[in-house]
Amino acid sequence: MYPAVGFTKRQVVDYYDFIAPSMLPHLRGRPVSLKRLPDGVGGLEFFEKRAPEKLPAWVHTADVVSTRHGCLTYLVVDNPNTLRWLANRAALEIHPFLFQDGHEEHPETMVFDLDPGAPAGLAACIPLALAIRDLLADVGLRAFAKSSGSKGLHLIVPLGRTATFTQTKMFAHTLARAFEKRFPHTVTATMAKAVRAGKVFIDWSQNDHGKTTAAAYSLRAREHPTVSAPLTWDEIALAGRRGRPARLIFEADDMRRRIAAVGDMLAESIGLRQRLPKIPSSGGTRTA
Repeated sequence: MYPAVGFTKRQVVDYYDFIAPSMLPHLRGRPVSLKRLPDGVGGLEFFEKRAPEKLPAWVHTADVVSTRHGCLTYLVVDNPNTLRWLANRAALEIHPFLFQDGHEEHPETMVFDLDPGAPAGLAACIPLALAIRDLLADVGLRAFAKSSGSKGLHLIVPLGRTATFTQTKMFAHTLARAFEKRFPHTVTATMAKAVRAGKVFIDWSQNDHGKTTAAAYSLRAREHPTVSAPLTWDEIALAGRRGRPARLIFEADDMRRRIAAVGDMLAESIGLRQRLPKIPSSGGTRTA
């Protein structure tokens, strides 16, 4: 599956077997979109949305209605057998929606995808992530973090269906524009790639009914089997102080030691209910 490093399908299945107890609680009830690579990284890849017509009895599904696609039936990953089955089908990446089945208008979480544009990299995301965390704390919101498994960071704000997508998207956009105004040379809230070179794009648009985000603990289809790994704020800050952002990148083989040492760093986010306040009109931020 990862020919550059000889990481096989058996190892992909073994990884998802191992990580299931930590990963499945974060997928509970959420329809998923899948990134499949039947021939491994470097071969054909595609996103699979619609669930196959023939499924094992223990694979569950959910219907999702959208203005663009109508009603589609998606998979729900809620047991180890389903996770193992997907791994065997070369579904390397698992991307859940932000809502649970039956609650399409009310997301479980709000997300901020910090996406650096070259030549900016992961290092540029660190002070911004800490500053966003501080601003959210100032308005009474607790944020959690994970690596994207690619080149950026994901910030997760649990809400527990206390807001609508309209509210979370507006809140995220307002916050992103506040940081763009405060740090115009290093941060952008503009989606156009032409203006993102050398800046970190705060992708507020992920807070939409039709968008999905790489799941915590999902493998990524990169040259190496990197993982979208939960992180502590202390290790993010330490990596920034020491100028070693690579310490925030973890591969599948790293996760056994990591789980044994620290467990699921996102466990406290499960079931956490928080309410969106009004963001300060001044857009005040603190540097990390």
